[in-house]
Order: sequence, then C-alpha cells, then structure tokens
Amino acid sequence: MSDESETSTDHTADGDGAAGGDSEDPSDEAGYHVEVGPDDVADAVLLPGDPERVDKVTALWDEYDEVAHHREYRTATGSYDGAPISVTSTGIGSPSAAIAVEELARVGVDTFVRVGSCGAIQPGMEVGDLVITTGAVRQEGTSDEYVREEYPAAADGEVVSALVAAAERLGYDYHTGVTMSADSFYAGQGRAGFEGFEAAGSDELVAELRDANVRNIEMEASAILTIASVYGLRAGAVCSVYANRITGEFRTEGESRAAETASLAVKLLARMDGVKREAGADRWHAGLSL
Repeated sequence: MSDESETSTDHTADGDGAAGGDSEDPSDEAGYHVEVGPDDVADAVLLPGDPERVDKVTALWDEYDEVAHHREYRTATGSYDGAPISVTSTGIGSPSAAIAVEELARVGVDTFVRVGSCGAIQPGMEVGDLVITTGAVRQEGTSDEYVREEYPAAADGEVVSALVAAAERLGYDYHTGVTMSADSFYAGQGRAGFEGFEAAGSDELVAELRDANVRNIEMEASAILTIASVYGLRAGAVCSVYANRITGEFRTEGESRAAETASLAVKLLARMDGVKREAGADRWHAGLSL
C-alpha cells in the first residue's frame, strides 16, 4: 500500500532528509504514525488489520468521517446507534498494532476492540463463526518488549461481556476462549514455508494448542491485550473464522458480523459506563442491569 505522505500536501515524504514544519515528529500532538489528535477519535476504537476493512466497519454506522490515513493506519470516527466510535486499521502483526495502541492511548482512547480474522483449531467451529477472546497465548515478541513473559494477556471483563451480549443480541454463532497470537502467518502458525520449509516443532504446534483448549490463531490480540492491561486500559478481541485448520476449509466470511458485534459492543460499553456512574461502581458486573 502506498504511503499517503507521498501524494498529500499535508505531509512530507518519509526519509532521513525530510525537513520543514510538516515532517513527522514523535513529539507532535498528532501521533507520529497514526496521525490523529485528541479531537479526532472517540474513547473507544475498533482495530481491524486491513485498511480496506475500515469501509466495511463504517458501512454499519449511523455516520462517519475519515480523519486520517497514513501508511497502514486509516482512521474514521462517527457514531453507531448514537454512541461515539472510531476505527483505526493496524496492518498485519503485533508491532504495528502496538504502535496504534500507543499513539491512540496518548490522545485519550481508553477502550480497544480488535476486529479481525483467524484460523479455528477446535472441532465444531465453522467458517464464518465468531471467536471472542478471553485471553491469549503470547507467541508474538512485541509484548515481550513491555513486560515479562509470565504476564498474562487477558481481555478486559467488561469488553468480553459486551462482545458476548452483542453477539447474542445479533444472533451470531460465537465461541469464547483462549487465542494464540503468532508473529508469522506461515512458520509461526504451523504452515509450510517456501519450498516446503518446516520450522522446528511446526508439525506439532496446532495439535499442542488444540490439546490445551486454545480456540484460534491470529497475529495481534495478545499484544493489544497485554499493552492495554499494562496501561490500565480496556481491550478485547472478536475475530471471524476464515480458516478451519482441522478440515482445511478457507473462506473470507464473517468480517461484517465481527464488525457489527464490535460496534454494538461499544454501544453496550457506553451503557455500562453510564450504569456504573449512576451506581457509583468502579466495575460493571452482572448485578447491574443493562
């Protein structure tokens, strides 16, 4: 994907010799990569990987405006059923997803919901089903740069509750459980590489994860969950099943269901926050009605 800074009059092209007031500056109020400021985004942001998926997310909203597009980071802000909401694409993998969380947190975002695709590794999980992550195996290296490897990648309970409630209300088939996040689409997920290359242990990887009751494999959730937790922010993930690693079936199906579930979850989280304020509670719980 081309860098918009090459064609936009608002940004200079990348390069060591970039000069002038428009050059990228990590100390700017707008993020160095994401290029949004505090007035550009809502408190809750959906995080798909593919920039083209932003259109499929915003198609479900009441209204929206695209507020930034730089590299893989494309951001739009609007409302869903009256609730303020934003979406920022993160590209592929945990390093770029971590940049998005960092820079969005710095402009006031406090809730992150990954909206992605995944491979299912348990029986009874169909292509097009949703997987709502409760926690993640940190088989990516980005979160290791933040905190020791024993630190759990746990989804926020309020976000998980909102995603489950949203999927139930929408009538979508879903599964909850532990996700594995890898740093490689091929070797790191037990697939053969170029010319049939197999990484050490790759032939046993999926079976070992299945035996441990891991539900699915993707590439960003554990970093997003870990970093948000370290910073005291809310995060969760909902992914549509594109591949069934047991049957070998693959179809790009269910991404609109994941996007709608995440959008409704943001609406429900806003209601949760209102209920908490009225009750004087720090955390939403089942005793507080939505």
